[in-house]
Amino acid sequence: MRNVIYLFIIALSLLTSCGLRLKPFDLESQREEIEIARYDRLQSRYLATGDYSALQEMNTEYPIETRTLIEKVLQIGEVVDPNISTKYLHFYQDSTLQSLISDTEAEYADMTDLNKRFNKSFDRLLKWIPSLPIPKIYAQIGALDQSVIIGNKTIGICLDKYLGTNYPLYLKYYTYQQRVSMTRAYIVPDCLVFYLLSVYPITQADKRSQLERDLHMAKIMWTVNKAVNQKLFKTKYVMMVDNYMRKHPDKDIEQVLLNDDYTTLLP
Repeated sequence: MRNVIYLFIIALSLLTSCGLRLKPFDLESQREEIEIARYDRLQSRYLATGDYSALQEMNTEYPIETRTLIEKVLQIGEVVDPNISTKYLHFYQDSTLQSLISDTEAEYADMTDLNKRFNKSFDRLLKWIPSLPIPKIYAQIGALDQSVIIGNKTIGICLDKYLGTNYPLYLKYYTYQQRVSMTRAYIVPDCLVFYLLSVYPITQADKRSQLERDLHMAKIMWTVNKAVNQKLFKTKYVMMVDNYMRKHPDKDIEQVLLNDDYTTLLP
């Protein structure tokens, strides 16, 4: 036994002398891989075929998501209503919504790219904000009401709002400026903006000027630009934050997000 221990010590010393090091236990190895939960597929099964087992799974595996969808997003009643499943099914029998379901499931049959983008973005965020909670992320099909739903450490993506700038149904209801961001490329950035805004809300919002609100949102957007490694948000206020951070490279990002003195960002 002594010989085994002695040999292990020799081997370890050789690795060290050769400049090799064992990989340290870091934050990335502690967190679970982010993968978008496909709640939308259960919706599609129930709404397209009336598969009752899909509805049961929605209620048992995703009770909070189902309550949020029915009561807050669609606003068709309460989940305790004995007839709510029928109301829910009938709500989506409209031919336009049935096409929306079909097109959404076809467009998002594979979400591997989005999972990768979420993981890379949160890896960057955690380097700046180690205490940031990692949310549960799930996909759903709404009715063109909302894009992102933020709950208690959850992010719900309404895939029906990200079918592309030239999606035929969008052309009837949205301006070009609105449609530009209704694409797959904006899913991760939008989710991060609303999630960070929930973690770092503006203090005393009702007493803030419009300029202060714009600058607070700009701090969030600037952080998301850095997290996704793209300059997607380019408002003049985001540029003001960018100029400030360039002049103060030593500034801690979380401190900037928490700072409620917006005069420091003014040129």
